[in-house]
Amino acid sequence: MNTKDSVLKILINSEEYISGEGMSKALGISRAAINTAVKVLKTQGYEIDSVTNKGYKLLNSPDILSTGEICAYLSDTRAQDVIVLDSVDSTNDYLKDLASKGASKGTVVIADQQTKGKGRRGRAFASPSGCGIYLSYLMRPDTGLENISEITSWTAVAITDAIKKAYGIDTNIKWVNDILLDKLKICGILTELSIEGETGRIDSIVIGIGINVNEDSFPKELQGIATSLAIQTKTKYRRAILAAKLIEELDRLAAGWPSAKEYYLGSYKAKNITTGRKLKVFRIMDGEDEGRDAEAIDINPDFSLKVRFTDGTTEDLTGGEVRVRGISGYA
Repeated sequence: MNTKDSVLKILINSEEYISGEGMSKALGISRAAINTAVKVLKTQGYEIDSVTNKGYKLLNSPDILSTGEICAYLSDTRAQDVIVLDSVDSTNDYLKDLASKGASKGTVVIADQQTKGKGRRGRAFASPSGCGIYLSYLMRPDTGLENISEITSWTAVAITDAIKKAYGIDTNIKWVNDILLDKLKICGILTELSIEGETGRIDSIVIGIGINVNEDSFPKELQGIATSLAIQTKTKYRRAILAAKLIEELDRLAAGWPSAKEYYLGSYKAKNITTGRKLKVFRIMDGEDEGRDAEAIDINPDFSLKVRFTDGTTEDLTGGEVRVRGISGYA
């Protein structure tokens, strides 16, 4: 971290005034450098009180995604593999490039804005600055392709856990991997694999996450489908807190793969609102078909969705083959 971010981390983690001399000794830099860093932070909107013979105290923080903000909530060791960018075309593409060059597992890329954000099936994912979290996480599991499709469902659970721990908000999951608040989408997940050609084993998995946090409006075509945490709760949030919780929960996921399946499957089923609902099933390969009416019966052990069609037949659906939508609404 640079001097400004290092000073910010100390201020965020100190409930009392901390002297310039104390920060100088902790960081191994001059008091003049500390003073300069504080002045820069104030220009960025940080409210910092300065009192002679007492030092500095952070009174209020703007909603900024920066290395200092996010890493203030992480250990120094964990913060080493967290890359925070003001803007990037795609955090997934940026991290895939790093992975191809040998980046270590657990490397994280976070951006305040994406200019070419990606959703599932090649769709664009709106990623404006100053309101969302766009985060990509690198896994290097020592496994083949068996059960790897379950990673996305595990990630959905990790995101709901992170939101709860960061802000105390309970969210739900719409099969396969949409995170919902009040039956409207607040988050998308895009998982991309890289396979070793010779062995057929996985070289890397990049998990991309986009969360609507502080957006105050959406285009007409997304109204009734998408929302943000701020819109639904009438509250603005510091995104850095959620970003740090996401990293912690993704670390937990990676450490638990695949032995912790019981927890993730149980939590996924408990938070999933698709089961028990009437819905339409659309075959992805059929393009814009009219869909078939069905009822969602259960989530299977492999995270597929068991449905019963109106003719009485049942089928286990996987996310790569179909998409589902509620008959009376998005969920």
